[in-house]
Amino acid sequence: MNPSLPTYQATRYLTPLREGGSLPAIVDTEDGGMFVAKFRGAGQGAKALIAEIIVGSLATALQLPTPPLALIQIGESFGRTEPDSEIQDILRGSVGANVGARYLEGAYNFDPVVITDIDPELAANVVWLDAFATNIDRTPRNPNMMFWNDRVWLIDHGAALYFHHHWPGVTGATSQSPFAPIRDHVLLPFAGSIADADQRLRGECSPELIAAILALIPDDLLMDAPSGVAPAFASPQENRLAYQQYFEQRLGGQPPFVSTAEEARQLRQRQPLAAKEYRR
Repeated sequence: MNPSLPTYQATRYLTPLREGGSLPAIVDTEDGGMFVAKFRGAGQGAKALIAEIIVGSLATALQLPTPPLALIQIGESFGRTEPDSEIQDILRGSVGANVGARYLEGAYNFDPVVITDIDPELAANVVWLDAFATNIDRTPRNPNMMFWNDRVWLIDHGAALYFHHHWPGVTGATSQSPFAPIRDHVLLPFAGSIADADQRLRGECSPELIAAILALIPDDLLMDAPSGVAPAFASPQENRLAYQQYFEQRLGGQPPFVSTAEEARQLRQRQPLAAKEYRR
């Protein structure tokens, strides 16, 4: 599968989604329809958008249900009439490329108490992806999943890949580290074997696929840094190579993130969460 990322020009700012920490919004685009956009000018910055591209594109390549992504171009005049000063500040800092996920009209939030008919293989595949991508944000209190067209859809991967917020600390050891927060994953009670998921998915994550996904990230996002802070790398290509090396090392050998996730699954299924623990 050859990953792709179309580009659309944002034309209208429709609705802010204030439950998101980065204040995403539904926007309309020229020729592309409606997207849930994340903005580089929001508090989580460009790294959240990079995580969206990498993890969302990987999920698509692994045939996990996730809304199609696109680059959303924001012009200087976009949102100028927005009365909320916080939103105006975000949009002023987001001129250029941003990231959007196709808006799933009529979708509703996944509730693990109400929706319990989940395919064990799908659940295991999602747990595997989130353990691989160090996604801390798919818990019972914040599942980051929607139910649409009779199936679960994965959304919001901006909190994944937390290693890239501090590149100087990334080593071969950190790339091979287990992912302890997987014990809180919302789909563990429904999941089949994570070891079996590893057998299904790891071979699909070829160096060529990873390189193709990294090539989708705009150079200016890779070189984006807070005011007064130098970018972590001298060039976008150096940054892409650092991601490539990290992912290849993480997939090498017998990845501890797999055994940690499988141990967490077995423990969770012996001691399932009470319904009250799912309340948000």
